Amino acid sequence: MLWQKGRRSDNVEDAGQGGGGGPSFGGRGLGIGGIIILAILGLVFFKDPTALLGQGDPGATAPPSTQQAPHQASANDPQVDFVRAILGETEDTWGEIFAANGQQYEQPKLVLFRNGVRTACGSASSAVGPFYCPGDHRVYLDLGFFQEMQSRFHEAGDFARAYVIAHEVGHHVQNLVGVFDKVSDARQRGARLEGATGLSVRQELQADCFAGVWANHSQQRQHWLQPGDIESAINAATAIGDDALQEQSQGRVVPDSFTHGTSAQRVHWFRTGLDSGDVGKCNTFSGPI
Repeated sequence: MLWQKGRRSDNVEDAGQGGGGGPSFGGRGLGIGGIIILAILGLVFFKDPTALLGQGDPGATAPPSTQQAPHQASANDPQVDFVRAILGETEDTWGEIFAANGQQYEQPKLVLFRNGVRTACGSASSAVGPFYCPGDHRVYLDLGFFQEMQSRFHEAGDFARAYVIAHEVGHHVQNLVGVFDKVSDARQRGARLEGATGLSVRQELQADCFAGVWANHSQQRQHWLQPGDIESAINAATAIGDDALQEQSQGRVVPDSFTHGTSAQRVHWFRTGLDSGDVGKCNTFSGPI
């Protein structure tokens, strides 16, 4: 991937070494439901779920922290330069798509951290993997995750890493267009969050589709993909399907605990966005997935 062609974003911040913080979940104690959700998250992100105890609710107020305020990330680090180039291209792509629909795209901040970080959604450790916090409109990324992609899944292609960033930006797009609010409303009406057809899976698959839409538009503009790049992203999507992770971690697949979709579903929706470049093709909330 010729990522050096990308315009560098000014919205990448460095939070430095993460602060501490005791176990919390949006400021409330963890009941059985919360523990189950943590177990699911631990399975999805292939980590010890107890490491996720600092991850809070969207919209919750972050607890006081001694951590330094984020500052502009160094442009001298090749990994940071890569993140800035990919984020810049997501800004240009979604800016054009929103403008074509008479709307203005609000660019998210992307915060780099190490070990742990405090957010408007609560505190989180590196174990949670890359994530988006709707409470502060920020994407959070520990660059060590890319090394884990290489060591765990033997997938270190640039486009695979770009897919990870584009997926999280896809969640930001969902937040801007009201998907998060609609999911929250549906949950309050009793709709199921987890499971093979649950709201979580549908939301994650839509973010995969949005990542594909970005890839389509960025390729038209930059012509930066090289042979093997698309396969690299598809391999990454395959490796982090719920069924693949469950099979790897526990030797069996439990669809009732799915949160992100199967490998086949993740590849399908990423390809849907990639092949069409059409946001309208990404409605994962209607009909079968």
